Amino acid sequence: MTKARLAVDIGGTFTDVALDHAGRRITAKTLTTPRAPEEGVMTGVAEALAKADLGPGDIGVIIHGTTLATNALIERRGAKTAFLTTEGHRDVIEMAQENRFEQYDINIDRPEPLTPRWLRLPVRERMNKDGDVLLPLDDESVRACLPVLEREGVESVAIGFLHAYANKSHEVRTAEIVAEAFPDLSITLASEVAPEIREYERFSTAVANAYVRPLMEHYLKRLEKMLKEQSFVCAFLLMTSGGGLASVETAARFPIRLVESGPAGGAVLAAGIAAQIGARALLSFDMGGTTAKLCLVDDYRPSTARTFEVDRSYRFKKGSGIPVLIPVIEMVEIGAGGGSLASVDTLGRIQVGPESAGSEPGPACYGRGGERATVTDADVASGKIAPERFAGGAFAIDESAARLSIIDTVGRTLKLPEDKAAFALCEVVDENMAAAARAHGVEQGKDIAARTMVAFGGAAPLHAARVGEKLGVKKIIIPADAGVGSAVGFLLAPPAYEVVRSRPMGLDTLDERVIDALFCEMRDEAAPIVEAASGGEALSEERRVLMRYAGQGYEIPVAIADGAGSLRSRLKEGFEAAYEALYGRTIPLVPIEALTWSLSLSGDARSLEAAPTPATFAAVRASVRKVFDPALQAWTDYDVYERASLRPGAQMPGPALIVEAQTTSVVTSQFDAAINGDGHIVMTRKEG
Repeated sequence: MTKARLAVDIGGTFTDVALDHAGRRITAKTLTTPRAPEEGVMTGVAEALAKADLGPGDIGVIIHGTTLATNALIERRGAKTAFLTTEGHRDVIEMAQENRFEQYDINIDRPEPLTPRWLRLPVRERMNKDGDVLLPLDDESVRACLPVLEREGVESVAIGFLHAYANKSHEVRTAEIVAEAFPDLSITLASEVAPEIREYERFSTAVANAYVRPLMEHYLKRLEKMLKEQSFVCAFLLMTSGGGLASVETAARFPIRLVESGPAGGAVLAAGIAAQIGARALLSFDMGGTTAKLCLVDDYRPSTARTFEVDRSYRFKKGSGIPVLIPVIEMVEIGAGGGSLASVDTLGRIQVGPESAGSEPGPACYGRGGERATVTDADVASGKIAPERFAGGAFAIDESAARLSIIDTVGRTLKLPEDKAAFALCEVVDENMAAAARAHGVEQGKDIAARTMVAFGGAAPLHAARVGEKLGVKKIIIPADAGVGSAVGFLLAPPAYEVVRSRPMGLDTLDERVIDALFCEMRDEAAPIVEAASGGEALSEERRVLMRYAGQGYEIPVAIADGAGSLRSRLKEGFEAAYEALYGRTIPLVPIEALTWSLSLSGDARSLEAAPTPATFAAVRASVRKVFDPALQAWTDYDVYERASLRPGAQMPGPALIVEAQTTSVVTSQFDAAINGDGHIVMTRKEG
């Protein structure tokens, strides 16, 4: 019998579970347990297994994503970490880029380094950019750091030396000396986590990895133990920020690669739907309980990046956070989720997020002690959430508490009636998300209005239509099981791992033998990781290089195409084509440089099969409900439909509510909706 696949996504408010078995999908949603996240995981897994009438022995693989590493960085709940680095350079991670990301703010601020200056310890050694030793490693200077580690109760150590991306021997020897003295100490090498040029970003990544590694190792061990105690003997894989799957061992060693694992699953789902419906240009909109994430999908692939910033002190300002060099699906993330807290500032403006009520105490309407209004409370007060149908009726919603929180937080201060206060709160959060999408589109040179939107997560279907109105989007897809969309995306993700190495070379002096040897080394590193996660399936390989014109500060990615001709000629042709596509021109007679090389090894991704177009018919409504319509700015009768009873081809003219166990899809007066052959809700903008 075919074994089932099980996916679990821990969010800031809810833990989502999706189970696929014999063509049937079972889902579950439970509140996250922040103090012991594994307890919420096991609760959700038990609920999904009970619904599917399956036992632990019926599961073939468990795929897991979590925000635990991200939250530890933001909330500063990681290990006490020391940083051993080249003498004279211990302040690199505090000096950062020495720029002002907010030019006119005289009180400009950035996150404090994860390790204080007295735990950033100098070591005598030095190499040049090619990895040649200028000053041999002084073992005694390493041993001089050991009493400090013991006295300060250090739990984790990051080791990062200048130019160790080209020669890691000094970092390796330093780790040996530290491990001899403290065998149980967690040790991270920058040359293993991020072997790339630019010491600030490399050192920052190494320190961040060391900071969260003990926490993640302990969590994964606890969860593995609980799964074994419950008789789960299947493979256990982790979703990475780049959209692939890795083994528990790899994830525990490099937990920094998990910082965007949940949102990455949502982007994988959006890419799968894009291929299923034939939408080459798509906007992924994922809104959960704590944050909203937006991602561009082109040619059925989500956009990717090589860097990511955690804990930005200025929400939309690049350079205001902690940079990490990891393969990541590129997205805009803002603190706007169902649990985001509202307030009114001294200028009388409504502010929403980034502070969140989370799952403890949660929104006021949860009846768990929350008092300040949240986005979910505004949705309840606007009539968009039917309390008796929330979470399939398993979770009681206090409608009066939601209305009272809206009045206390917004209405009384701004002298607005309850319905207008709730509408204003929703408008602010919807405009924030639309503005973030517009800005991201402009940065990427993309037309957002021309794209199909895919909306998922517990809160996105409630807000997608209004955000779509603001962006001018004409079609919105709410996928089946949208409330647990990221977990569903985990089930589609391939086992994959990317290895990166910096080896700067001018194209005119490119040594192809060195590059061939480099790629063989990278493949040897990636293969065991991917094979452990893939179960022996065939693997595909993709090679890329970051290139620039000599004298430029930053590079652009270039795919290394197979074909005739030398590597040098293929790189030149690929770089000029990519540069012209990005900037509209090339620069003749300027030398070209190749700096950083990457190899991505992956198994096959699971695809969503497209169903034929069904015959259409009018759906039968279950009831009618008063909802405050944003376009009409008035209470309006919305037809209510139960999604579980809707067959492909069902037509539902807006305005309408489509209710399911994990979320509600709001079809505003500007849209009509239908169920397509794949079971997705398709909202289409009305003519005129």
